[in-house]
Amino acid sequence: MTSRDIPLAEAGGLLTIDLSALAANYQELARRVAPAACAAVVKGDAYGIGLATAATTLWQAGARSFFVALLSEGRALRDLLPDAEIFVLNGLFPGTETAYQDHDLRPVLGSAPEIERWQHFCERIGEARPAALHVDTGMNRLGLTPAEAVHVAEGRDELGFPLSLLMSHLACADEPDHPLNARQLEDFRAIAALFPGVRASLSNSAGALGDPAYHFDLVRPGIAVYGGRPRADVAPLRPVVRLELRIARIRHVHEGETVGYGGAHTAIRPSRVAILSAGYADGIPRLAGASDLCPGAEAVVAGHRCPLIGRISMDLLAVDITDIAEDAVRPGDFATLLGDGLTLDNLARHSRTIDYEILTSLGRRYHRRSA
Repeated sequence: MTSRDIPLAEAGGLLTIDLSALAANYQELARRVAPAACAAVVKGDAYGIGLATAATTLWQAGARSFFVALLSEGRALRDLLPDAEIFVLNGLFPGTETAYQDHDLRPVLGSAPEIERWQHFCERIGEARPAALHVDTGMNRLGLTPAEAVHVAEGRDELGFPLSLLMSHLACADEPDHPLNARQLEDFRAIAALFPGVRASLSNSAGALGDPAYHFDLVRPGIAVYGGRPRADVAPLRPVVRLELRIARIRHVHEGETVGYGGAHTAIRPSRVAILSAGYADGIPRLAGASDLCPGAEAVVAGHRCPLIGRISMDLLAVDITDIAEDAVRPGDFATLLGDGLTLDNLARHSRTIDYEILTSLGRRYHRRSA
């Protein structure tokens, strides 16, 4: 049984995906980065919202180039979008070459052995299959060194396959004044000049929302498409996810009593506490909870913002609803954790993490619906 099969009456929460917001966000990004083209990054099950609905929505919104992390994601995406250009970011794993051919996927090659394997494969099948080239300009994860990229450029005529994209990845685009940005831009410009006629791509979401000098031919936004906030100096686009959690029980807690594991929260007054039917097994960060020394995140209950109290447990969390009229809330109602003014950024900051982790961790026990 998948999350989409879980009846609402049985689910601990309701996750609503606003596909019109998703499409609008993509189109707004495409408008901002023009004349550069705008791809869509759909790795991680489209950042947790569901690959099938996200990819088809983005295709209908105008996206034609897509990025995933893994071959398995590329295969799933190809079944959904037979005409899309699909790049697989995490490199060419040994023995997977035929799958790239069978599903018309483009590997992003980031090492000399990967290039050699692709060359040998193309030679063996007698077909020059296109691939992308990843050059590291400061992230120190995947990608050729600049010196290796120069070597490839010098031998490009003997490469044996066409390059459909040259890319690198910004390490600090969420901090516009970080000196590494300018250094990466300078290095990538120099490398791109060695590959005339090949599309160049440097910017992720944060880069796409900044200086157009970083846009080159193609931008690769991810989190911004899904309503997250990739940089503090730019307002997020439209929210795409709404998360509501069912109230399982309402408890009366005496002054001086504690709530949850470890007795982390002590009631300083007679309190009413709503117990919500979700926890860290559902992707709600444990750090979103609260203690006597540290406030936590909030939920909206009956139109009121209320603080989470105590630790987040695997399947449950607690919210202080003392200031809400007793007849306004009852078990079975829903409290909003994302939506009604509570953003991904709000929950991420309270959880000492980032929007990306919140989205991609959303659990499979919610009833999911598209709006």
